[in-house]
Amino acid sequence: MYVIIFKNILLGGLFTITELSIYILEKVIQEYAPEISKVYNLREDESEEQQIKTGRLHECRILGILLKYFLEGKHKVTTRDVEFEYKKYFKNIARSTISTYLNMLKNEATLNKEKNGRIVYYGLLEKPPINLSPFWFTRIFCVDPAYFARAIYFASLYFVAERVVKEYSNNENHEQLIFNFRYIIGLLILMTLRNRAYKCALCQFSKQEKYKIILDALNTAIKERSDVLSQEFLEKLTFEFSEIPVFGGLNISEDDIELRMIRELLEFASKYNKDIEFQTMVLTRRLDLRNLENAVAEKENPPDLKEEKIYN
Repeated sequence: MYVIIFKNILLGGLFTITELSIYILEKVIQEYAPEISKVYNLREDESEEQQIKTGRLHECRILGILLKYFLEGKHKVTTRDVEFEYKKYFKNIARSTISTYLNMLKNEATLNKEKNGRIVYYGLLEKPPINLSPFWFTRIFCVDPAYFARAIYFASLYFVAERVVKEYSNNENHEQLIFNFRYIIGLLILMTLRNRAYKCALCQFSKQEKYKIILDALNTAIKERSDVLSQEFLEKLTFEFSEIPVFGGLNISEDDIELRMIRELLEFASKYNKDIEFQTMVLTRRLDLRNLENAVAEKENPPDLKEEKIYN
């Protein structure tokens, strides 16, 4: 289960939302773009399946976990922290195994290590490179934890949209603004997942053809929900809001930047009201037509119930 604690500046103080998980993200996906619900969180690591270069794979994943913590402002972590995150994003492995790889990375001058009493802390020896080519970056860091943490952050923002609008907007039409704000947040989630899939397709450990399928599904979902919106607006969402800081995105772990982002998103929700209204109408027609086509296809080619029972 994915769990993250983050801060939203709401109602005049720090508003901390806890117990967030992949299930919150899943709920938003089911509501906003259900057609990608079966593919958006797939992870295919060829090296793990073939049991080759698994040591390097573990190192890459552990560095990805430290990257996530670093982007959240936590620069020192324990073996237990890494174990907890590894189990959430990948699979359960022994703490002793994680400790071994952390010490290997320390010996390779990638991490630093310090003791405070009986507790040992690890951290990146150098700050992660900024704007490095994704091809080279993914050879060092697994980006899954950082991107899913950002997507879960936006999913949580989706669910507190009403509070955000009431606190920070002077627009009297709150109901429409809440809808528009959520519509934009939904787009940001899809774009964040697309950015993640694009980087994963470049990873030396991945099954590239699988990530291309994921990218195709995400690109279609995004296009159907944005093709009448301003290109300048979409580029800002793609390269600034839905991207992680090491690739030029906003560092929303900083309170003032997070607040500025939220206010800017509210401005977009108001400014592009007519565009979002028209986009929603177009999307509804598309989905209705698709449902009709699926219903006709199913009627013309009904499933063989006997065959299904045999295989079940």
